[in-house]
Amino acid sequence: MNRRALASLVACGAALVATSAIAQPVNADEAAIRAVIETYFKGHATGDPAYFRAAFLPTAHIEGNRGGKFTSWTVDEYAAGFKGTPASDESSRSRTVDVIDVTGDSAMARATLDHGAAVFTDYFVLLKIDGGWKIANKVYSVRRKAG
Repeated sequence: MNRRALASLVACGAALVATSAIAQPVNADEAAIRAVIETYFKGHATGDPAYFRAAFLPTAHIEGNRGGKFTSWTVDEYAAGFKGTPASDESSRSRTVDVIDVTGDSAMARATLDHGAAVFTDYFVLLKIDGGWKIANKVYSVRRKAG
């Protein structure tokens, strides 16, 4: 192998190592953000309001349009709507994290919640505070299924 080819291989290897080292914190942050959203999902799956309080900052708001009317809840108001029991159709519901975008200590995520007759798209704004991620606010859109 000539020196130029060897130098190119070394440079490519160094670039891969550098890229991997830079990307690693983002991957760890993405995993931590996903875990927070999974905690939020557990609130829906179990009906236990404690999961929502664990996932959100206490100052967070949940906002969207329901039946053509703007709604805005504090975390406590939102959590109060859950009584500690799963929905009767829980086994047929699904929830997925679609997108996570991280910049420093701020992030956004989009999730889809297929809840029987309705599909919710949730948009989360998250902050990393004291080394941990929390949902700072959520807006949502709801689409009723035909039928």
